[in-house]
Amino acid sequence: MASTVTPKSSRPGYGQLLRTRGAWTFLLPGFAARQPFAMLTLSIVLLVQHTTGSYGAAGAVAAATGVSMALFAPYSGRLADRHSQRAVLLPGVLVHAAAGVSLTALALAHAPLWILFAAAVPTGASVPQIGPMVRARWGVKLQDSPLMTTAAAFESVTDELTFVVGPLLATALCTAVAPAAGLLAEATLTLVGGLLFAAQRSTQPSVAAKKHARVEHVSALRVPGVRVLIATFLGIGSVFGGMQVSLAAFSQSIGEPGLNGVLYGIFAAGNMVSGVVCGAVAWKAAPQRRLVIGYTALALAASGLWTAHSVLVLAGLGLLVGMCIAPSLITGYTLVEGLVPAGARTEAFTWLTGAVALGQAAAVTVAGQLEDRLWNGAGFLVPMAGTVLALATLVSLRSRLTTRPGGRTVARGVGHRVPLSVD
Repeated sequence: MASTVTPKSSRPGYGQLLRTRGAWTFLLPGFAARQPFAMLTLSIVLLVQHTTGSYGAAGAVAAATGVSMALFAPYSGRLADRHSQRAVLLPGVLVHAAAGVSLTALALAHAPLWILFAAAVPTGASVPQIGPMVRARWGVKLQDSPLMTTAAAFESVTDELTFVVGPLLATALCTAVAPAAGLLAEATLTLVGGLLFAAQRSTQPSVAAKKHARVEHVSALRVPGVRVLIATFLGIGSVFGGMQVSLAAFSQSIGEPGLNGVLYGIFAAGNMVSGVVCGAVAWKAAPQRRLVIGYTALALAASGLWTAHSVLVLAGLGLLVGMCIAPSLITGYTLVEGLVPAGARTEAFTWLTGAVALGQAAAVTVAGQLEDRLWNGAGFLVPMAGTVLALATLVSLRSRLTTRPGGRTVARGVGHRVPLSVD
């Protein structure tokens, strides 16, 4: 399919991206539908803590939701590639809304903890993967266009904005309205936003016609480069999870718990700013090389967090770490467009999103234990360890991010793909 964008210059930009024909029809409902994603974890924590009096129990239930989402998300993406996004979204948002309401009712009824765990699993497993679906729609719209990197940057910034607004909304509802208001609002927004997004049928990726049903659908996980990216994104998830716990513990230790939001906001702001800049640059270096360089910078920045003993130093390092995350995320998502066939890209995107969620869930657990058992700030060792291990994997297996002759199409630069024969 030819691109629906005719570049006016060699330099891609956000204005040009947003003028893509039909883009707003899925961007607006997509933003509304993905907003609840950032509300879910915090809404569960605030509700379960209110009903049980334990942050440990609340965090464990929220972690169960995150793990189940990470494990089931790729299967949701695979079904969307095979049967269409609409076919997956319609039942999915109904199940998620029902599961969210059920979890709320059980928590308010002071159900045993194991029952809350059981209810958290379908709540997480049914989270609609709106972000990956939006990215897949950009892929349809921007094939062979240098705007693909700009679109990846735009989506990264949108994700960060979501994770700034969502927690604030969840906190306001749970504290000013009722402890259950956040989770109920999340379920409602997911249902309404998901249905509106599913209604945009003209922009969703097409699926093979029934007469071609015998054609084997290859899982995105079978692409070696996707497995390398999953390891890379697990490291990024360790940064998010480790920062959340460790910044809260640091703020509490100095008697200024309110600083937690400020410090995490600085971290998120760095991510957003670098995402905007990354999307506005007409890159000449190959994305594989950019990913290695950007991830090296991320590992180095994350390795200094545990040494910070003042608010100003920690704020500066947090800003730097945030600025290093967005380029790695954007480049990773851009590589998917060249490594994975169109019919498996939604699944590939969900594997990466799930990897971030899984890395975050593991990091929250480990960082919390380190903060409790070792010294104040020990939780910052988690982002360091996660990114260094992921960097070692990326460097040793970076050749798998470039297909060999006889393989699939591979991205050789920003939006420039060299067509190779398909096995």
